[in-house]
Amino acid sequence: MPAALTIDGIGVDFSGVKAVDGVSMVIEEGELRVLLGANGAGKTTLMDLISGKTKSTQGQVFLYDTEITNWEEPAIARAGLGRKFQIPSVFKELTVRRNLEVASCHNPRVFANLGFGLPRAARRRLDEVLALTGLTAQAETIAGTLSHGETQWLELGLLIVQNPRVLLLDEPTAGMTAAETHRTAEIIKDLRGSHTILVVEHDMAFVREIAERITVMHLGQVLAEGDIASIESDARVRAAYLGSRGIG
Repeated sequence: MPAALTIDGIGVDFSGVKAVDGVSMVIEEGELRVLLGANGAGKTTLMDLISGKTKSTQGQVFLYDTEITNWEEPAIARAGLGRKFQIPSVFKELTVRRNLEVASCHNPRVFANLGFGLPRAARRRLDEVLALTGLTAQAETIAGTLSHGETQWLELGLLIVQNPRVLLLDEPTAGMTAAETHRTAEIIKDLRGSHTILVVEHDMAFVREIAERITVMHLGQVLAEGDIASIESDARVRAAYLGSRGIG
């Protein structure tokens, strides 16, 4: 079986500035990969290139054995790639449960999406996602009244109920308390294996808690790749990003 996500020499040139320059990466099915790098290293731009938000000027992206290079975002989402951005986007006027119902309904018609006609299997899956994200007790709560962490978990739930094969998570713990960050790590670790996950994150304690394999970017290129021990001991990574503090 091909890898879940294959990035082959991808790059983009913005008026002569190479924000991402020939990045290659292979992420196997069920893998949890963390993408590290200083601000401006090209991490979010790489996520934009993978998800179709930004069009590449070189290289290719494959989702399993399908090339998705420069597809439009909706087409890439339908192919099985879901993305969570730093700033959560939920239906604030709807309950948590209704948010998930809308996300899980594949019928594009508005009235069908707002109805109550979910099949039994979909309702069961919705309950599983509520439990996974720790939002069972908030199921009937209006989303606009949730805490920041709960809102982030709901948006993650909106992705999960759509069952994407690959998840891109851009700083999923931004603005969270220590307790919320730990809970988010538990959620992501529970997803590992059933989903392939690429996470961009700056919180080093969080990275240590979830990381299996780490890719470090610097100035738009891949600087290093490996497990936590090899990344922490890499002199190039220390000079460019970690300094003397290590991870966590």
